Amino acid sequence: QVHLVESGGGLVQPGGSLRISCQASGSISSLYLMGWYRQTPGKQRELVAVIFSGDRTNYADSVKGRFTISRENAKSTVYLQMNSLKPEDTAVYYCNAVWGDRSEFTSWGQGTQVTVSS
Repeated sequence: QVHLVESGGGLVQPGGSLRISCQASGSISSLYLMGWYRQTPGKQRELVAVIFSGDRTNYADSVKGRFTISRENAKSTVYLQMNSLKPEDTAVYYCNAVWGDRSEFTSWGQGTQVTVSS
C-alpha cells in the first residue's frame, strides 16, 4: 500500500502561482504513474496531470501550458507547479498513484484545497 499526503494548497490571486506537493510513503520510482486530479462540489473528479514511470506526462487541455507535473524520486514526491491560475482552477486537488503488474492497485491522498480568488 502506498500512502499519499498532499500539501501546499491555499489562497492565491488570479494570475498567480502555486506549487502543491504529494509525498508518498515509499519509493515512487517503480510506480506505474502518479497523477493529480481535482474536484469541485457537485462535479466528478477530473484528471489534471499524470506522470508515468518513464517521465512521460499528460495534461488536461484546460491546464496545458500553465501547469507542470514533476517528480523527485529521492524524496518520493510529486509536484504540480501551477502558473497563471484562474478562478476556475479552484478545487480540491488529489494525488493518485497506480502500481502493480497490471496497474491493479491505486491509492489516493486526502486532498488539498486550492482557491483562486481576488
